[in-house]
Amino acid sequence: MAATRALVAGLAAMASELRNHDQELFWYQRRLGLAAVFVVLGFLLLLGRFVYLQVYQHKHFATLAEANRIDTQPAIPNRGIVTDRNGVVLASNYSAYTLELNPRKIANVEATIEEIAKIVDITPRDRRRFKRLFEEFRTTDSLPLKSRLTDEEVARVAANRFRLPGVEIKARLFRQYPMGEVASHVIGYIGRINQEEKTRIDAGPDAANYKGSDYIGKRGIEVAYERELHGIAGSTEVEVDASRRVIREISKKPSIAGNNLQLSLDIRLQKIAEDAFGTKRGALVAIEPSTGDVLAFVSKPGYDPNLFVDGIDPQSWDALRDSPDKPMLNRPLQGGYPPGSTYKPFMALMAQELGVRTATQTISDPGYFSLGRKTWRDDKPGGHGLVDLVKSIIVSCDTYYYQLAAELDVDEWSKFMRQFGFGQKTGIDIDGELPGILPTREWKAKRFPKDPKFYVGDQVSLGIGQGFNTFTPMQMAYATSVLANRGVAFKPHLVKRIVDAKTGEARLTHPSAAYAIDLKPEHVDAVFRGLAGVVTEGTGRTAFLNAKYISGGKTGTAQVFNLHGGEYKASQVAERLRDHAWYIAMAPLDQPKIALVAFVENGGFGAEAAAPIARKVMDAYFDPALLANALKSTRSADAEAAATAANNKSAAEAAAAADMKRAR
Repeated sequence: MAATRALVAGLAAMASELRNHDQELFWYQRRLGLAAVFVVLGFLLLLGRFVYLQVYQHKHFATLAEANRIDTQPAIPNRGIVTDRNGVVLASNYSAYTLELNPRKIANVEATIEEIAKIVDITPRDRRRFKRLFEEFRTTDSLPLKSRLTDEEVARVAANRFRLPGVEIKARLFRQYPMGEVASHVIGYIGRINQEEKTRIDAGPDAANYKGSDYIGKRGIEVAYERELHGIAGSTEVEVDASRRVIREISKKPSIAGNNLQLSLDIRLQKIAEDAFGTKRGALVAIEPSTGDVLAFVSKPGYDPNLFVDGIDPQSWDALRDSPDKPMLNRPLQGGYPPGSTYKPFMALMAQELGVRTATQTISDPGYFSLGRKTWRDDKPGGHGLVDLVKSIIVSCDTYYYQLAAELDVDEWSKFMRQFGFGQKTGIDIDGELPGILPTREWKAKRFPKDPKFYVGDQVSLGIGQGFNTFTPMQMAYATSVLANRGVAFKPHLVKRIVDAKTGEARLTHPSAAYAIDLKPEHVDAVFRGLAGVVTEGTGRTAFLNAKYISGGKTGTAQVFNLHGGEYKASQVAERLRDHAWYIAMAPLDQPKIALVAFVENGGFGAEAAAPIARKVMDAYFDPALLANALKSTRSADAEAAATAANNKSAAEAAAAADMKRAR
């Protein structure tokens, strides 16, 4: 029995094992089948993806592959050349090679600069300038560390570039201002495009034209005529390797250079005018009345625009910004000053045109004018006796204009004066012009809401160019030129012609008069007689003694602060609180070819400070010999720039050869 039970148990165990084996085999076969299904599905998916990429997406990925092989590089156009009216170059370009760093590819910028300093000379100014640029443009791909490399310096850097990642030698076009400070406020300068400008460009229609450009006009003509000067960008298609190194050039679309500008300035006259100021602060604007051409435009002191080409270093910028003489202030456009007695000829013309005075009508000048409890005094104790309109200009009789101003309506007054450009922008073709102040009832109500009424007493001081009157030297020069042209007004302009870079055709910017003021000839003649008398027997006699031409002029002295009845003594007043000096002039008086205003800030009497400057400019204008010698003392950098370009060409060839050798 025991043996039978053992046999039955063994058979049962064998049957159980057989059942388990069959189950395992069944599940194994199912798992194997599922795996086969997954494998087949995987292959089908891969095949589908392969077909999708190779067939349906073939063009897309072929384009990407081609783009990875083909690189389109922008071709920056040559910036237009700026010359004066006689063809003297005032702004040009030259090519040079720069040592540049890409902050994105450099782990430690300071350490890299120290390594470079072992190879080439890196000056403290180079370091300061780079630091300033790095702080402002740290996201830029390339920032210049050193400009105008010599061929030896290029070779040294090229030989060591393998151990200086992020360090590059690049060919750049640089702006050159051969005259330095001369006419700096006219020409202005270019500078690196900042983030605000980049955003504006990217949002505008010129975004494609600035691709690859690092510089843009910042001041003066450079910014006012940016579109004309910039040119049209081109492009070059090149084949590159995996490291983005250029292998060969495929196609090229050349850039188109910017248009050239011919200014109305005579740079010889400009230089003479600037030298005439010496160390004095001030402004001078000379205009050709028959065209509106600005012959000279002086703001003293000036600055050297070449400082800004590579990026000005902090020390130089601080010196310009913090100088009490404000060299960056464009005084002809942004300096607002009371005109003093230079306003009187326009008052005399208005008096006749409005029928308030005639040329022969006289007043008795006791040396003062009283209104109520207030008294305004003339500069001559006891007065000038009987004074008519012509004499009032010659002797600069304040009493005459006190009385005249008290009789006028200030709004009618303002309406007449606006025809000559007072109290508004003249529209000259550079930015930054201020409108000045030509007071009206509405103006005073807004300016002084607690005391909005315009009193007769307010008008009295206006009559002699004081009080609320505030005009720019540009406005005074424009008004003088319109008067010299007997009411025919040409818009003042600094750019005379724009020369097309492709065709060479030139077009005038302002070929015709803007408008004409209806003035009676006899009224203008009376004012001219007064202006002539100033030069022959009045306050301008000493300054224009023995002149070889007949001119008319008017001196002016404008108070900087109210004396409140006290006596003015220049020697007892701080220099920057002394009176301003003015002089307006035109010549030859029978048919003026030049009209100008000279202004000396805190210069004192117009006859002593401003008139001699005007005389020097007038003499030079009418004397070709003086003009011919004007630029002999001015260092021209054209030859130096050409030599630099030639040196850098050979340096570039050496660097390119070294790169190609390493690439092979």
